[in-house]
Amino acid sequence: MLSIEYPVPDFMVKREKGRELIFDRLRRRWLVLTPEEWVRQNFIQYLVQALHYPPSLIAQEKTIRLGELNKRFDILVYNKAHEPWMMVECKAPSVVLDNQVLQQLLRYHLAVPVGLLVITNGHAAYGWEKKGHDLVLLNTLPGWAGNV
Repeated sequence: MLSIEYPVPDFMVKREKGRELIFDRLRRRWLVLTPEEWVRQNFIQYLVQALHYPPSLIAQEKTIRLGELNKRFDILVYNKAHEPWMMVECKAPSVVLDNQVLQQLLRYHLAVPVGLLVITNGHAAYGWEKKGHDLVLLNTLPGWAGNV
């Protein structure tokens, strides 16, 4: 399991028409604050603040094609050459991170190959590095300086 220390949250949150909204700094817009969105926003802040990943190289909720289906990944980080480098699947805190969640991420990986794969529900996070046909479990994620 990855050891993650999330930064102290300093999100802008508001209530509008009976719904809680959170301001997404990367997309510069208000989003409905679901449990999964809370996890996604915290994980992005971890990448940006703790690991120093450039916000400009982080994409969120983009559509990818899986056969006949359109699916959306949660977070995709590009490397310095603007190639897909790490994909993150975020789940609500109540969702157990099991093989089914990993298989979902691996299906997305077929459409967008990356070297690092991560699943998180905010409480727990697992990461793997792709080495040939194998997935090697990680204890930590690399800081941005290690990104080639």
